Amino acid sequence: MEELDERKVKILNAIIQNYMETGEPVGSRTISKSSDLNLSSATIRNEMSDLEELGYIIQPHTSAGRIPSDKGYRFYVDHLIQEKDQEVTEIKDLMIERTEKMEKLLKQVVKVLANNTQYATMISAPAISGTKVKFVQLSQVNENQVLSVVMMSGNIVKNKLIDVSSPLSNENMLKLNMLLNTHLNGLTVSDINLALISNMKSQASEFAEIVEEVLQSIAETIGDEETEIYTSGATNIFKYPELADSQKASEFISAFEEKDELKQLISDIETSGEGTGTGIQVYIGDESPIQTMKDCSVVTATYELGDGVKGTIGIIGPKRMDYKNVMDNLNHLKHQLDQMLQNKK
Repeated sequence: MEELDERKVKILNAIIQNYMETGEPVGSRTISKSSDLNLSSATIRNEMSDLEELGYIIQPHTSAGRIPSDKGYRFYVDHLIQEKDQEVTEIKDLMIERTEKMEKLLKQVVKVLANNTQYATMISAPAISGTKVKFVQLSQVNENQVLSVVMMSGNIVKNKLIDVSSPLSNENMLKLNMLLNTHLNGLTVSDINLALISNMKSQASEFAEIVEEVLQSIAETIGDEETEIYTSGATNIFKYPELADSQKASEFISAFEEKDELKQLISDIETSGEGTGTGIQVYIGDESPIQTMKDCSVVTATYELGDGVKGTIGIIGPKRMDYKNVMDNLNHLKHQLDQMLQNKK
C-alpha cells in the first residue's frame, strides 16, 4: 500500500468507481473529465501506466481503457473499510462524550425546573424522529459472514453479522455497497416501501437475502430506540391537598419512578401529531393520557436538536397550577435548550 502516492490513489479510485458504474474499461480522458484532479490526459496516462506496472489495473484488450485488477479492488476495499471504521469510531467516541454531557445537563435542567415551579417535572433525552439512512457499509469478515454497518441520522450506528453460503468477490461486494447506498441514502424508514425493496432485491440477484438482512437491520435500529427520561420534584405533590391522598400519591410516585407511563405520554404526543411542533401543550384532568394523572394538569413543550432530533419537557401539578408561571418557565427553558443543544452539534 505504501507504493502509491496520493495522486495515484485518487486515479485508482476514479478508475474503480467509473468501472463499477459503467462496466466498461476506463481511459485517461474519462478520468480527466469525470474527476476533480485537474490533470492533463497525458499525466493521467503516465500514472495509469505506473498503476498497471504495479499490478493495480489491467488492460483487458488493445483499447486504451483499463479495469481494476484483484489487487486494485483489494486496495480500494481495504482503504474504504479503514476510512469507514475510523469514521464510525470517531462518531461513537463523540456520541459517548456528548451523551455524558447531555445526561448531566438534562438532570440539572429538570431539577431547576422543579425548584422554580414547585411541581413535578420531567424531560426526555433527545430522540430521533424521521430517522434517515446516512450510509451502509458491507465488508467480508470471514468465508461465511459479512458485516453490515448502517449509520442513521443522529449518528446512530447499527452493526449486524450476516451469514452467507460462500465468500463474496471484491467486485460483488462493491456492487452491493453501491446498490445499497444509491437506493437508501437519505431515506427514512417510511420511504423504504415494497416497490423499492422488490427493485433492490431484483438488482441484487443471488444476493437478495443480504439486501433483505440490511433492510431488517435498519428497521431494528428504529425499534431499538429507547426513550430516556429524567424526573425531579415528584414529592412536590404532597404540598397540594387534592393530590396528597395516600393512594393517589402512591400511584403518582410509582408512575414517576417506573417511567413507563411517562414514556407513553411522550409516545401519545408524537402519535397525535402534537409533538410535531415546538409549541406548548396543556392537558387538564381527563385530557391527560396518563390514568394516574387524571386529577392533574400536564403541560409539555418540545425542544429541538435539529435533524429530526427532539425531546419533551413536562410539568405536572394540580389543576389549579399557576399556568402563566409554568408556561413562562417552559418557554424560557425550551429556548435555552434549543440554543445550547444547537451549539453542541
